[in-house]
Amino acid sequence: MTGDGLPPRLSLAHLPTPIERLPRLSERLGVELFVKRDDLTGFLTSGNKVRKLEFLVAEALAEKCDTLVTCGALQSNHARTTAVVACRLGLKSVLVLRGEPPTAYPGNLLINRMVGAKIHSIDPEAWPRRAEIMEEVAEELRASGRRPYLIPEGGSNALGACGYAHWVAEVMGQCERDGLSFDSVIHAVGSGGTSAGLLMGQALYGFRPAVVGIPVCDDAETFTRIVGSILEEARVHLGLNVGGGPEAMELVDGYVGEGYGKNRPVEWSAFVDVARTEGLLLDPVYTGKAFFGLLKELESDPARFGRRILFIHTGGLFALFPKEPELREWLRD
Repeated sequence: MTGDGLPPRLSLAHLPTPIERLPRLSERLGVELFVKRDDLTGFLTSGNKVRKLEFLVAEALAEKCDTLVTCGALQSNHARTTAVVACRLGLKSVLVLRGEPPTAYPGNLLINRMVGAKIHSIDPEAWPRRAEIMEEVAEELRASGRRPYLIPEGGSNALGACGYAHWVAEVMGQCERDGLSFDSVIHAVGSGGTSAGLLMGQALYGFRPAVVGIPVCDDAETFTRIVGSILEEARVHLGLNVGGGPEAMELVDGYVGEGYGKNRPVEWSAFVDVARTEGLLLDPVYTGKAFFGLLKELESDPARFGRRILFIHTGGLFALFPKEPELREWLRD
């Protein structure tokens, strides 16, 4: 355990990431809006996933594993980050990805292949069996003499969630140094690990801002159950005193839109507006949908999340590139 009670951590990300004010959007919305730039944790490892991998891969190395196995969608940011981290550390990686075997490699797929990741494609109907399929892949690796380490979707288990408990300590240090305070912290919810980590950090360090999540897939009820399970795992298996349950977090439904990784015209319009207003690019899967939800909530009620708001940019910008055909309409002068 580290001095703060968290398990051992491997330094992989460029930390601390900056906190930046969005002045023009703040003026438009009648709040003080800031963004925590976790899209700047590293170029190829940009985003929130590398914070989780700092704890997960530390355990993998301690167990003398030589291959990282994980899963996700075809354009999974987590899968890409896992593949890059594996390559940097001299490990192999196998990615179980949902979708047809790729014939082209746009966005994250290009990076996966360039760093040597093996891609194991499964169809959407098999996705509910992803944990079982990863174990089958691991058995094949063991039979060939390798030592695999299995990482769940999004790195979202109790050990991975420690990455965002550590994030809380980082932000509290920045606030103390820069004289900042926040009423709320807003983030995208896609697999529950970031949410659970924020609640863990809130309990461990006395973090005062309200934690607010905006689901980009599934719904509040589903994520209440998932986050609760991760917190229980942190108590039982990591021995962390992480307080209560997911009821400490507000989940704001209504912004999944047409489904995971799918975008509506109204969302594309908002993404381009934010880019041209603040020079801030949002990914179309996570931060874009969550930021769109934040904008709509504040347009209805500027006091909805308090006066001073911190939004977590969790990365994912490589997923923009395969979406260029959908974006063309909004890119004209």
